[in-house]
Amino acid sequence: MSQTYFNEQADIWDESIAEKDATKLERMARRLNIPPGATVLDVGTGTGVFLPFLLRVVGRRGRIVALDFAERMLKKARAKGFNRGIAYLQADVGHIPARPESFDAIVCYSSFPHFPDKPKALGELRRVVKKGGQLLICHTSSRAQINAIHRQVPAVKNDTLPDEAEMQGMLAAAGFTGIRIEDKSDSYLVSAEKPVVSSS
Repeated sequence: MSQTYFNEQADIWDESIAEKDATKLERMARRLNIPPGATVLDVGTGTGVFLPFLLRVVGRRGRIVALDFAERMLKKARAKGFNRGIAYLQADVGHIPARPESFDAIVCYSSFPHFPDKPKALGELRRVVKKGGQLLICHTSSRAQINAIHRQVPAVKNDTLPDEAEMQGMLAAAGFTGIRIEDKSDSYLVSAEKPVVSSS
């Protein structure tokens, strides 16, 4: 259902649904503290709304893999011409075709609520991020705003951000440490780290 929904919305996404405030997007990209030259996995890249801002952060030496399970969303992103340093990958977050420890950072901008099996997704994200690498879950609205919007749309009414305790628990269970959750009136940002010394 979800994949069908996003494919159906691809043509109108940028005009009717996506964040249009470039200042908010740029501010969020800077808050991620991704180092220049990093290799980044952008999970749920959609129509590529966040890609130009991530490109500025990683710079010319950086590389981004833009992943989405909806082929029409990826087609829209690819058509925008952000080709330098970006590879486009159609895949599900539960089965990422990448080797372990491939990425310096993983960004889930405006996508985490839509992961059908969040614990499984977090386990897979932990697998592909490098030791000492960051997982960053972010939105340019608060948790309450995101959840309220989703509950009004039948196709995604159950796609919500968990409360702080549940989010902390899921991340810890997946093996992430250094978990920080910032839920503000105009933004939501979770950061967590894959430990350098790991049990697995």
